[in-house]
Amino acid sequence: MSTATSNADDTRTIVTGKASDFRARRAGSRNREQLVSWVFLAPFLIAFVLFLAWPIIHGIYLSFTDQSLTGAGGGFVGFANYAEALTDPIMWQSMWNTVWFTLLSTVPLVAIALLMAALVDRGLPGQWLWRLSFFMPYLLASTVISQIWVWIFNPQIGAANNILEFFGLEPLAWLQNPETNMISIVIATVWWTVGFNFLLYLAAMQNIPAQQYEAASLDGAGAWRQFWSITLPQLGPATVLILILQILASLKLFDQAYQMLGGVASDTTRSIVQYIYEAGFVSYRFGYSAAISYVFFALIVILGVVQALISRRRKEQF
Repeated sequence: MSTATSNADDTRTIVTGKASDFRARRAGSRNREQLVSWVFLAPFLIAFVLFLAWPIIHGIYLSFTDQSLTGAGGGFVGFANYAEALTDPIMWQSMWNTVWFTLLSTVPLVAIALLMAALVDRGLPGQWLWRLSFFMPYLLASTVISQIWVWIFNPQIGAANNILEFFGLEPLAWLQNPETNMISIVIATVWWTVGFNFLLYLAAMQNIPAQQYEAASLDGAGAWRQFWSITLPQLGPATVLILILQILASLKLFDQAYQMLGGVASDTTRSIVQYIYEAGFVSYRFGYSAAISYVFFALIVILGVVQALISRRRKEQF
């Protein structure tokens, strides 16, 4: 009995030892996998902290100070910058200019892109040429686009006034007139950026099964009926995406307006981003500039929440 008990104990010890060794090896392997994972994540985390997290935190701190670009100030002022921003008529005018530009540009940028994509998708002759011409302006820098349209809108030699005169209309001071300068910027922006939305719509259209169009043709549906009953309904998700991206892009209006007007601030074209720039780098008020930027950020968040709620209700209805 004692020998059998001893052998059983030895066997149990060996099994326990092997199990312990297995757990130890497994734990060591898991630790090595975690270490390798952190090594691969480290570059992203470092870049995230340096270029996103830290600027956001530092910007929030600056918004509560009177920090100046000259190095003066820096003292804590609490919510004074935010209180001033909320009562600043120039900030609210700049905010309205930005919203107005967004309203004016978003509709044509979506509608024209949809039309362009439909023409190409339905077999327009020379598709490669049309795709290239539709998308090419989007590849150009904002400085190039601005200079092109400054020439086009030139009151004396510009093509825009030549077209008006051809139709018997009076020439306009496109960029100098407060009544037309925002429209001029919208026209230039639509020509510049519509190619991106065109590609998104074209990709979405090409994902629609061809069998649906074939079945509709057999039932006697024409091109317009197919577009209205098949294409448009299935472009809903793409349209929502394009609208969101376009609104966010339009709210960041700065480059083309600043360059086309030669950096001259106008009450009808000054965007909120330009006013943030002016407050920080012209008036040297870094703290106030940061406060304006976070007021603008809060309004964008509110807009995003409202849009998400509307989208959720539409999904529930359907």
